[in-house]
Amino acid sequence: MSQSLPEETFSLITQNFQLPEIQEGFSEEKALEILTKAISQLMDRNLERLLQICYRVDLPENTLKRILHESEPEKVAADLAKALWDRQKQKVEIRRRYSDI
Repeated sequence: MSQSLPEETFSLITQNFQLPEIQEGFSEEKALEILTKAISQLMDRNLERLLQICYRVDLPENTLKRILHESEPEKVAADLAKALWDRQKQKVEIRRRYSDI
């Protein structure tokens, strides 16, 4: 496998959010920061698209509702970014596990 788990997760997320590539010094923290900014912009400009992405990524509905209703307003984008990141990371791990069979 040429990509690390966080890099492969970022590649998967980039497909949905059209995020810029991280040119140098890739880290999960940097990726989450970029994703949080993208989610914040979508929350302000195109909430419907954001919800469609959450559905496509297969984020559990109860997780989405909990974040939208219980997170502090300034942390909603960051909490949603973390939840989406964790879901995509889980998909990558599952694919890797079953591709070795």
